Amino acid sequence: MLKSKLSKFHTWEDRKKMEQFWAKKKVLVTGAGGFIGSHLVERLTKAGASVRAFVRYNSRADPGLLRMASPETVSMLELIGGDLRDFDAIRKAVEGCDFVFHLGALISIPYSYLHPIEVAESNIMGTLNVLTACRDLGVERLIHTSTSEVYGTALKAMIDESHPLQGQSPYSASKIGADKLAESFHCAYDLPVVTVRPFNTYGPRQSARAVIPTIITQALAGNTIRLGNTDAIRDFTYVDDTVNGFLCAAMAENVNGGTFNLGTGEAISIGNLSDRIIQKVGTHVKVELEAGRLRPQKSEVKRLLSDNTLARERLNWKPNVSLDDGLDKTISWVRENLKHYRIGVYEL
Repeated sequence: MLKSKLSKFHTWEDRKKMEQFWAKKKVLVTGAGGFIGSHLVERLTKAGASVRAFVRYNSRADPGLLRMASPETVSMLELIGGDLRDFDAIRKAVEGCDFVFHLGALISIPYSYLHPIEVAESNIMGTLNVLTACRDLGVERLIHTSTSEVYGTALKAMIDESHPLQGQSPYSASKIGADKLAESFHCAYDLPVVTVRPFNTYGPRQSARAVIPTIITQALAGNTIRLGNTDAIRDFTYVDDTVNGFLCAAMAENVNGGTFNLGTGEAISIGNLSDRIIQKVGTHVKVELEAGRLRPQKSEVKRLLSDNTLARERLNWKPNVSLDDGLDKTISWVRENLKHYRIGVYEL
């Protein structure tokens, strides 16, 4: 039990430092109902921050994945429903906050093929609204979320932050636009903004839109596993490590205006990943290609492998959860929560 508690803070000294830093801090998290966002909200509340959670408004008052957080965490939140494209809503959410973590976005690549205008408006204009509100209200720091997808297919073996940005999907193009707006607000207005660029985060609560829960759910059900491009190579980072990266980006000194990769520096093909998961689950299933899951040829990102040197050196961050350990944790969680998934359905 002690070990599991320490795993989120590395040592008791780190935990104490975290709590001292965040105690009584007022923090806004956009995209708080999402996969990474909900985990970040939990970590911040445990560290003593006062968290305002901004989720996309819906008539059901559904807080997204925060519904799976502990009742204690939810009771401590100030929950706000709204739309990133509504500047008044964003300004009200930012008001009075010391730190802003901007994770809110439409992140589905297949959805972006179908609805490029909506994705661009949410991801670019939504980010512009957050940047403007943070500038006007004088926040201590804004942590802006990018994605490894902005790099497109790797032009060199390991991708550092100087790698060219390539918009190979409407989603990645929208995130490039958002990243450049963040850069411009730092250069033009001296906005204290730090950009973090996660590489394929996975873990408990993730939807079957992502490849790891897609494989796990189908393997647990004993179904044929249907996938897209199994030759694609990715760098998978466990969600606890990604969240640590966000917190390090908020706490580090002299990093405003910087961009930092959050990846493990290790890669695996989707085909080999599926083999490993099938072995761990212990079922005998076959893998089949499903044409509907393939990206358009020029839009396929073939390889993403991070060089995380800058994050290690400037943010004092490093990944701590191995792929095997992370998969074990994720399989265990999915096994207990299989009812939340529509097994075999291609989620957009």
